[in-house]
Amino acid sequence: MSSSQLSAAKGVSLSSLQAARSAIAALARTGVRDVVLAPGSRSAPLAYALAEAQSQGLVHVHVRIDERVAGFTALGLARGGARPAAVVTTSGTAVGELVPAVMEAHHAGVPLVVLSADRPAELHGTGANQTTVQDGIFGRFPAAAADVEAGMDPSGPIAAAFAKLGGAVPAGPVHINLQFRDPLVPTEADAVDAAPQGTFGTLPAAAAEETPGALAVLGGTRRTVVIAGDGAGEAAAIFARRAGLPLLAEPSSNARFGPNSITAYRLLLQDLGPEIERVVVFGRPTLSRPVSALLARPDVEKALYVPRPVNWFTPGKRPETIVSDLASLLAFAGRGAPGWLEEWKRASNAAADAIQDLLAGEQQLSGLHVAGLVWNNSDANLVLGSSNTIRDVDLVAAGGWHPLDVYANRGLAGIDGTISTASGIALANGIPTRLLLGDLTFLHDAGGLLLGDGEAEPDLQLVVLNDAGGGIFTTLEHGELGEREEYRDVVERFFGTPHRADLGALAAGYGVRHQRVGTAGELEGALREPVRGRSVIEVRVERSGLRALHRRVQEAVRNALG
Repeated sequence: MSSSQLSAAKGVSLSSLQAARSAIAALARTGVRDVVLAPGSRSAPLAYALAEAQSQGLVHVHVRIDERVAGFTALGLARGGARPAAVVTTSGTAVGELVPAVMEAHHAGVPLVVLSADRPAELHGTGANQTTVQDGIFGRFPAAAADVEAGMDPSGPIAAAFAKLGGAVPAGPVHINLQFRDPLVPTEADAVDAAPQGTFGTLPAAAAEETPGALAVLGGTRRTVVIAGDGAGEAAAIFARRAGLPLLAEPSSNARFGPNSITAYRLLLQDLGPEIERVVVFGRPTLSRPVSALLARPDVEKALYVPRPVNWFTPGKRPETIVSDLASLLAFAGRGAPGWLEEWKRASNAAADAIQDLLAGEQQLSGLHVAGLVWNNSDANLVLGSSNTIRDVDLVAAGGWHPLDVYANRGLAGIDGTISTASGIALANGIPTRLLLGDLTFLHDAGGLLLGDGEAEPDLQLVVLNDAGGGIFTTLEHGELGEREEYRDVVERFFGTPHRADLGALAAGYGVRHQRVGTAGELEGALREPVRGRSVIEVRVERSGLRALHRRVQEAVRNALG
C-alpha cells in the first residue's frame, strides 16, 4: 500500500499530488489511455502526476496551449480510438472553453472525460482569482459527474461516477472536478511516495450488435427505404442488402457502400419520395432538408433503430416507432417490393452520370469537384467539416468506394474544433487522416495547428476549399435573398462574411506545409501522395456562382430522370 492509500485509509488528508496520482490511476482503470493537457497553475498536480504515469506507460499525454483545441483533440482521440480519452484544464475560464467539445460529445455519444482543476471550497465566493462555480458548469450534458473536495481521495468518486453508467464505456462526457490546495508542486514527502502502480483497467465492451445474417423471416413486401445517419455503422448497409431495400446513407454514417447505396438520394426524393411507404432509420440523419421532410410526413410509417440508449434521443420526442432489435426491424421493414430497389438504382445511376457529365463540362473547379476527388482518393481515415463540404460529398460520393472510416462532428454540426478533432483522430491509432473543410472552418480552429516542441505530430492532411467566405448560405434561402438588389450587400456581409486571409502564410506560421492547387489534375496528383506529417492543400474556388451551379445540377438530374 502506498503512503497515499495509507493516508486515505486513516482518514488523513491527501496532498494535492497524492490526490492527482490517485485520480490518474483511477482513470487508467476505466480505460483512458490518452490525456490532453492544457497548461495551468491549479492543474499543476495533475501535470506532475501525468508525467509520472506516462513514464510508467500508463497513459500518453498530449499538450495543447488552447483549452478549446485541447477539448476537441481529446474528442478526436476518443472517437478515433473508440475508447475514453481525457482532457485536463486549470480553473476558471479554462473550464468554460470546453463547453463546445462537451456539447458535441454529449450529442454524438463520445466518451470524453473532463478533468478540471478547481480552487478549494474555502476560496469559493471570496473573489479569489480564477475561482468560479465549476461543479455543474456543463449542465445536463455529462453522463456522470463528480466534485471532489481538496484532500479527498478522488478514486472513490471517480469509480462511483463510472459505476452510474453501469460499468460501460460512457456514451457521452464525464466531468470530474478536482479541488486542490497549495502546495501545487511536489514536496519532499511526495517525492518518496511511489506513484500509483497497475495496468490499464478495461471497461466491459459494449454488447455486440446482432448481425442481420441470423435474423427472422422478413415480413411482407413494401416500398421501404433505409436511411443511415451519422454513426449508423455498417449494420445499416448489411440490413438494406438483406432486405433488398434502397440505402440513403450520409457520408459519416460509415454505411455508404455496397450495391444498395443510392447516390444523390436527396435529389431523387422529389420524384421517388411520394412512393415511399415506410422508412427505417439508423443513426442520426442531420444533413438534408428532403430527408427531414420525408421523416415528417404523416403518411409514412417510420421506425428508429435504437439498440442502446443514445444521448440525443428523448423518449416521446420523435414520431418513429422505436425498435431495439434487428429481427423486429426486419419484420417492420419487410422485403423490397418487386422492382422497388431496381427503380432506385436506375435513378441513382442516371443521376450520378448526369452530375459527372455536368461537372466535366464546367470551366472552374467547385466544391462538388473537390468532394468527389477527395472521396475517391482517400483510402485511410477521412474527416469532413460541417457546412458545405460534407453536403457536397453527400451529393457526389458513390457507394463503389469507401474510405477506411469517415468522421464528422455531427452531434451539433458546429464548425468549431474541426482541425483539433481530426488531429486527435489521426493520433488515436496512428492512421493517416485527411480532413476536407472550408476556409471559415479552417480559420475558426487555426490554433489547432499549433504543436509544442516534442509533441507527437499526426499524419494529417487538410484539404481546404477556400471560397473566401461562408458558401453554405449561398445555397440556403439567404442566397435567394442575396440575388435581390436590396439584400445583396447585407447577405454578403452578414452571411457571406468575405475575408482576405492568407492561408499559406498562416500555415507557414505554424510550421505546416502548404500547397495551392488550381485544377482537378493538380488536386488529384496531390491527393495521391502519401499523407505524412501535417500539410495543407488549398483549393481556391469561386463562391459567386455556387447557387447557379446547384440549380444546374438539379436540372441535369431532373432531365436524366425524364
